[in-house]
Amino acid sequence: MLLLEVISGERLPKPERGKMRVHKINNVNKALDFIASKGVKLVSIGAEEIVDGNAKMTLGMIWTIILRFAIQDISVEETSAKEGLLLWCQRKTAPYKNVNVQNFHISWKDGLAFNALIHRHRPELIEYDKLRKDDPVTNLNNAFEVAEKYLDIPKMLDAEDIVGTLRPDEKAIMTYVSCFYHAFSGAQKAETAANRICKVLAVNQENEHLMEDYEKLASDLLEWIKRTIPWLEDRSPQKTIQEMQQKLEDFRDYRRVHKPPKVQEKCQLEINFNTLQTKLRLSNRPAFMPSEGKMVSDINTGWQHLEQAEKGYEEWLLNEIRRLERLDHLAEKFRQKASIHEAWTEGKEAMLKQKDYEAATLSDTKALLRKHEAFESDLAAHQDRVEQIAAIAQELNELDYYDSPSVNARCQKICDQWDVLGSLTHTRREALEKTEKQLETIDELHLEYAKRAAPFNNWMESAMEDLQDMFIVHTIEEIEGLIAAHDQFKSTLPDADKEREAILGIQREAQRIADLNSIKLSGNNPYTSVTPQVINSKWERVQQLVPKRDHALLDEQSKQQSNEHLRRQFASQANIVGPWIQTKMEEIGRISIEMNGTLEDQLNHLKQYEQSIVDYKPNLDLLEQQHQLIQEALIFDNKHTNYTMEHIRVGWEQLLTTIARTINEVENQILTRDAKGISQEQMQEFRASFNHFDKDHGGALGPEEFKACLISLGYDVENDRQGDAEFNRIMSVVDPNNSGIVTFQAFIDFMSRETTDTDTADQVIASFRVLAGDKNYITAEELRRELPPDQADYCIARMAPYRGPDAAPGALDYKSFSTALYGESDL
Repeated sequence: MLLLEVISGERLPKPERGKMRVHKINNVNKALDFIASKGVKLVSIGAEEIVDGNAKMTLGMIWTIILRFAIQDISVEETSAKEGLLLWCQRKTAPYKNVNVQNFHISWKDGLAFNALIHRHRPELIEYDKLRKDDPVTNLNNAFEVAEKYLDIPKMLDAEDIVGTLRPDEKAIMTYVSCFYHAFSGAQKAETAANRICKVLAVNQENEHLMEDYEKLASDLLEWIKRTIPWLEDRSPQKTIQEMQQKLEDFRDYRRVHKPPKVQEKCQLEINFNTLQTKLRLSNRPAFMPSEGKMVSDINTGWQHLEQAEKGYEEWLLNEIRRLERLDHLAEKFRQKASIHEAWTEGKEAMLKQKDYEAATLSDTKALLRKHEAFESDLAAHQDRVEQIAAIAQELNELDYYDSPSVNARCQKICDQWDVLGSLTHTRREALEKTEKQLETIDELHLEYAKRAAPFNNWMESAMEDLQDMFIVHTIEEIEGLIAAHDQFKSTLPDADKEREAILGIQREAQRIADLNSIKLSGNNPYTSVTPQVINSKWERVQQLVPKRDHALLDEQSKQQSNEHLRRQFASQANIVGPWIQTKMEEIGRISIEMNGTLEDQLNHLKQYEQSIVDYKPNLDLLEQQHQLIQEALIFDNKHTNYTMEHIRVGWEQLLTTIARTINEVENQILTRDAKGISQEQMQEFRASFNHFDKDHGGALGPEEFKACLISLGYDVENDRQGDAEFNRIMSVVDPNNSGIVTFQAFIDFMSRETTDTDTADQVIASFRVLAGDKNYITAEELRRELPPDQADYCIARMAPYRGPDAAPGALDYKSFSTALYGESDL
């Protein structure tokens, strides 16, 4: 009757002696009605059997009451009460040696399981390592005594009964174990709350590490760009070809050695940034905003400035080398012509100042006059050379030749001397003509010799000068033109030889007549200083220079043929590599649009495709080697191909960057799918819808295309006021920068947010409230007790002091901390 009063919560009337049985039955029925109202089904148990003392029925009813009010409410991962209680025991005792809970009878006989449950939650109460499996009675009594003393769990079982029974009573042990579950259920909630906080903090710490890595990598790359641009923009010309070639070699080292790693760093930086932003979106965190001046757009801007500076630098180097080469050629030509002219003018002033005609005979005077006429002819013939010298000096000045002052001084000296010679020539002619009437006719033969010898002599000097002239050619056609001109010159040599014989014949005829008439002639022709010996000597010199010129032209022809071979060799390879790169770029574009199979299949396919591109690198290296040979040979153009090494390099870098970005896009899609729980079928449906409306296969949708896509997926964004408002809201989410396009990644992010849930600030605040014992603040001691050391320190360092009226010493504000994790902050 007492048990029934406890169950029903009512004071039952004490039956009188005569009516004892009837009242007992009524009292029992009241208790049974209360039990039934709580959802307990009593099968074949009536008040009469209990009043009559049926032990089996009474014990069955008691077990049903225990099962309903002590065990039935236990639930672990949506299992039944018994299975849930067993699963809870298995999880709590899993780390302990010699404990294997499989049931509620023999698994508990050695007592270690009871001690393990207590030690797991209150390790200070049990010295578990000192327990022995072969002493079950001691183990059981130790657990029962500790539970009764410290956990307020009554001693329901007897150690000797459990050890002495082959199979302990399952219901008794289950009832006793359920007391442990209820005693420790509060700790279970704290553990769950701690796990949630650990998960949130781990995500936040990983994101902060990624942000720090991005900032460092961005700073290093921007610093390298900042150092490199001034070097590429330096256009200070050098004085010699060797110095400029060294600058060209330094630039090649920059392109081959220094720049490629920075291209990889830039690509990796963009990949890290995209991955970080994806992780932040997936964890419901605000987007990462790098420090001022370190955005991806800032790096791209700096890189564009670098490319712009680099673009004109190599062209400037080559133009400077051509300019210096041209300057050296012109300077040598100037020195050669100036030396010839100076040698010719040597002694001319002294000759023109002589007064020899004052004491000369008539024949001598006429001879002097004729000689002077020949000199004037020679002087006129040298006018062209003086003009050429002045023109070369002017061109050297215009091309900013470094030794222009000395060139100008020498040119000025020649021009001044030329003016003096002209003035002296005019003065001497007037003096000779004044006495001409008193002179006899000069020997016509000597005069004719002088007149014919002078131009012939000038022709030979010009021929020697041309045969010794330096030449610079860059193509087969140019050298063949020089060879043709040289052959044309050689064809004139027989006529020149006839002219030489005719001139020498005049001199011989004059000597014959003099001998015939007993005329004593002086050793030299009075009209010219060009003697037969001079003519023969210069003619012999011309004959020696012709074969030397032949050899020089043939050597240059061989060199140009070698250069033509290099051009054709480079063009053959470039005409293969260039189209290959273009084809791969187009194939990647198709792959990124079609994306057949699972994301993992697509990722593996793209990585295999990337490896095939990397395996093609030796062809590019071969092309670089061929380009190096062309540069060393100073070959500046190639008519056999439209591809330059610069085009190939830029195409290769774009190819590597494109495949890397495409792989990163698929990896981010996998992250989004796994984090948001999106199925493969959903992902394929999203891709199919996106591709259907991406008419130009550009990888992005315009506003109207995106609206049509949303309508196809069931969104109400029709052309009415309400539909336009909803569409504008969605566009602000997928296109926050108002670029006018929606990328596939932004589309996936939007669809994943629409179909999945994420952690919120309210959930984290609720978890902290559990750890804080339902207080509005939490202490450092509570954080260190419930969280791992590193994450506890992380929270303590970032939580602000709690300022509420109920604040205790050292109280921390976990609400503002949780809100900051999902809002604008420095976390």
